[in-house]
Amino acid sequence: MTTQQLHLFNGLYLVVLVVVAVLTRATARRIAAALAGGTAAGVAALGIIRFGEQVAWWRMAITWEPYFPALALIDFALCAFVFLITWRIARRFGWRGLAVAAFVAAVIGPPRDYWYMTRFPEWGAYAPGVAPVLAISATYVLLGILGHGVMRLVAGPARADRLARRPWEAA
Repeated sequence: MTTQQLHLFNGLYLVVLVVVAVLTRATARRIAAALAGGTAAGVAALGIIRFGEQVAWWRMAITWEPYFPALALIDFALCAFVFLITWRIARRFGWRGLAVAAFVAAVIGPPRDYWYMTRFPEWGAYAPGVAPVLAISATYVLLGILGHGVMRLVAGPARADRLARRPWEAA
């Protein structure tokens, strides 16, 4: 992946974040919390990517000079829109909804990543076998839990949000 591609993804993710923030009626605090969750997930993701390279589960075209990981971290932070969506899922369906979302991410994540690597082989490659598939699946679940957890720490529980109350409930 080139720095130009990361800039392109950063712009795209920023637009998606703004659209999702408007559609979910996110407050400034919730947006800040989602960005904090995205940043925490980004730090963990960079560590997982590095670890996966060390144990030969995959090879990524990442230059580990400071500029590239910093740009990738911004990319992950702007994926905060995911946590605005999980916030709404948690508000509506509680922990069961989050469990279903984590399961869906675990199932969809590996085929998505393998498709990207097939479409853009210059980005890297996965090792053969089931270990990379399980690692990718576990990574999606871990990053979702970590990001949503940090968001909850910063913004509080989703069910306590003012949008979670129904008009007939006391404020």
